[in-house]
Amino acid sequence: MQTSTQEEIRLAAAKNHEAHWRRWGPYLSDRQWGTVREDYSHNGAAWDYFTHDQARSRAYRWGEDGIAGISDNHQRLCFAIALWNGEDSILKERIFGLTGTEGNHGEDVKDYYFYLDSTPTHSYMKALYKYPQNAFPYAQLVTENQSRNRLQPEFELLDTGIFDENRYFDVFVEYAKNSTEDILIQITVANRGPEAKTLHLLPTLWFRNTWSWNGDTNKPNLKQVNSGNSWQIIEASHPTLGNRWLYCQTTTEILFTENETNNQRLFGFPNTSAYVKDGINEYIVSGNTQAVNSEQCGTKAAAYYVLTVGAGETQIVKLRLSDIPNLFEPFNSEFDAIFWNRQQEADEFYQRITPFPLSADMRNVQRQAFAGMLWSKQFYHYILEDWLKGDRNTPPPPPERQEGRNHEWFHLYNEDILSMPDKWEYPWFAAWDLAFHTIPLAIIDPDFAKYQLDVLTREWYMHPNGQIPAYEWKFSDVNPPVHAWATWRIYKIEQKIYGKSDRQFLERVFQKLMLNFTWWVNRKDAEGNNVFQGGFLGLDNIGVFDRSATLPTGGHIDQSDGTSWMGMYCLNMLAISLELAKTNPVYEDIATKFFEHFLYIADAMNKIGELEASLWNEQDGFYYDVLHLAEKQITLKVRSMVGLIPLFAIETLEPETINMLPGFKSRLEWFIKNRPDLRQNVACMQTKGIGARRLLAIVSRDKLKSILQKMLDENEFFSPHGIRALSKFHSQHPYIFDVDGNQFRVDYEPAESSSGLFGGNSNWRGPVWFPVNFLLIESLQKFHYYLGDDFLVECPTGSGKMMTLWEVASELSQRLIRIFLQNSAAQRPVYGNTQKFQTDPHWRDLILFYEYFHGDNGAGIGASHQTGWTGLVAKLIQQFGEYEAQNQDPEIDKKGQEIALV
Repeated sequence: MQTSTQEEIRLAAAKNHEAHWRRWGPYLSDRQWGTVREDYSHNGAAWDYFTHDQARSRAYRWGEDGIAGISDNHQRLCFAIALWNGEDSILKERIFGLTGTEGNHGEDVKDYYFYLDSTPTHSYMKALYKYPQNAFPYAQLVTENQSRNRLQPEFELLDTGIFDENRYFDVFVEYAKNSTEDILIQITVANRGPEAKTLHLLPTLWFRNTWSWNGDTNKPNLKQVNSGNSWQIIEASHPTLGNRWLYCQTTTEILFTENETNNQRLFGFPNTSAYVKDGINEYIVSGNTQAVNSEQCGTKAAAYYVLTVGAGETQIVKLRLSDIPNLFEPFNSEFDAIFWNRQQEADEFYQRITPFPLSADMRNVQRQAFAGMLWSKQFYHYILEDWLKGDRNTPPPPPERQEGRNHEWFHLYNEDILSMPDKWEYPWFAAWDLAFHTIPLAIIDPDFAKYQLDVLTREWYMHPNGQIPAYEWKFSDVNPPVHAWATWRIYKIEQKIYGKSDRQFLERVFQKLMLNFTWWVNRKDAEGNNVFQGGFLGLDNIGVFDRSATLPTGGHIDQSDGTSWMGMYCLNMLAISLELAKTNPVYEDIATKFFEHFLYIADAMNKIGELEASLWNEQDGFYYDVLHLAEKQITLKVRSMVGLIPLFAIETLEPETINMLPGFKSRLEWFIKNRPDLRQNVACMQTKGIGARRLLAIVSRDKLKSILQKMLDENEFFSPHGIRALSKFHSQHPYIFDVDGNQFRVDYEPAESSSGLFGGNSNWRGPVWFPVNFLLIESLQKFHYYLGDDFLVECPTGSGKMMTLWEVASELSQRLIRIFLQNSAAQRPVYGNTQKFQTDPHWRDLILFYEYFHGDNGAGIGASHQTGWTGLVAKLIQQFGEYEAQNQDPEIDKKGQEIALV
């Protein structure tokens, strides 16, 4: 793709350091309270140590949160909206939700907000917050959910009746960049209710508190300066950011306070400042005129608008955050023209990205998926050494901290813009989530996608021993090693869409992944036999036991998924090393290493010995985990995703590539000739005029048919909306394991988890999860690429309908996409029985991208804004437009350059 759209020009300018188009973006968290970073408790109770109630009064140490807000890339200066309906007991300054102990299924955001649009440089952005006109039912939401058990549904904000008769405001927040430092802001308030209502709107500008912790004397400042005839101005002065001016269309007044903790309210001892973080809240809600600074200066300020909005009426407020002082007419006709231009440029950019024929509904879903990905960027700041030791001006952390959570990660120094899984429920990077984020991001912004993997493998993230940090609740947990796969996919996506082969990126990350691969081999292969025990591996409660804890039986579990992930890791590293070997022969030796290591892992996966139970069960035709005890091995016959993950370990080697690399070729041929015991996982296809295409896979042709028979059975894994994480077989046949009179069991649970395992806020015992479904689609396409149209399977099982694996992959892809699309009854499966979303014109086209989906009806479950990996639907839609919608053959290039998911 040649550079042509204005957004691509901006991206190129940012990449070449000609213009800092990325400096300002949606980098505020949706929730900073309740995070590990802000937790200085003795027992690691992060949710209880820093609560939502404290958040309005207590300065954060490591970041900031807000509604539909922006900040600079070091989060020095922040902007967001605050609202008050005249009924609430507090200003609505941040998104509300339940803590991990308050929700009957763990933490759960309760507000309704939507990320509607964004370009990669955030030259245009749009978000929506739905604000009730009656008092927000904070206490009711907590009390009702706490009274419910894990078998009951969550009690949502819509369930309170607060949106009845449409008694709410739609508050749209839009941003348009005139330049890298001149940002136009438009806030549109629509009264959806039946009568006129007053809304107190407070666009708020503030500095992150960086001065209280270590005695920094360079404190920034906000102050009111001379205004124009129809606007007022806040001047922001920062020692490193410089000066900015917020131009505010005519307002009643501007309120100033300090971003300092209200110690008096929270802890009962005197404040260090006359004005504190909740000063504006006290002025608006409590009428305390002494709570704001009459001298019109501070580190937090809000323009105060009192809007009386008639029934069905809309009002607009305009602001402008700029590096230009004394703008003559900040809100003239040029303001509207800039917004219009940026909106048009956004449309042009996304049309260029997906020029294929798609329905309007499908485009809407894809556009909001991309928007959610981009709005989920966050400034993530966490310096473990400082967190462990504490700050000079604050009490020292409790001594337990030195041996507590994450203490062994003392080297970690994070201060970056990162892609979050969900900025409210998971406002911290998660290692394997992040890898999946990069796939849709690579379509629209490959440089940002590459940066995510590059930084994650740098020495200030990766442990000196080679482990990649999992997530802040426990960096030493083990996530699936999908980063080599993501690195290779980004490289190929950028190569295809943008015509660029970034070998420097490929080699740089590959070198760091070598360290991580070595960590896996040394730490997670307990007996050195190429069978791995990674732990829970991101699949939370999928097993009969907590796979990250000491087993009640003793021993360890040889994991089908852990071993398969490592087989996949080998093949991903092999693919990368072969690519690098084309210009550097040194990598031929490394490619040989990964080729041989894969064969050892594949052999271990499939080996059936007299003394050891194999992970492959011939009788069932399926892979299982094996409980490895001192004197015996027990096959844990749970039909779950762990038995499908072996499909992920597949790669094809093209004859052209093999012939280019004589060292690798000779070693490959020697191995095949001299190690017949290992070559069963290397298939060869002779193609006239092309030569020998090799297939490397854990799963053989016969095993593939056996696995797919279960995977494509709608009474087992194949739901109307994707592949379930656990077979529905277990709804009638739960797996039960007795240990000393205690019963451990696995039942099919298509929705939320009924247990508290891993916090109980996610469930792998029946629902559909996008990341593993996406990898299944890619694996099926690769198998088809090798096996061709002559290899047919029944899909669905028992239907009598035979399909190629490409057609199976397409069917699975479309089932996933249909979760979000309106069906023939104009219903979106993602919203289940929530009629407001299904029928109301102000709700029905708004899309939420949930963490996972009901195994039977496709309804969204878990984190509601986890566009992170569920944003993969944007890639599936692009592929649908490119191939299925046009009935094109994905294998136009028989040399292997056109595998579908590239």
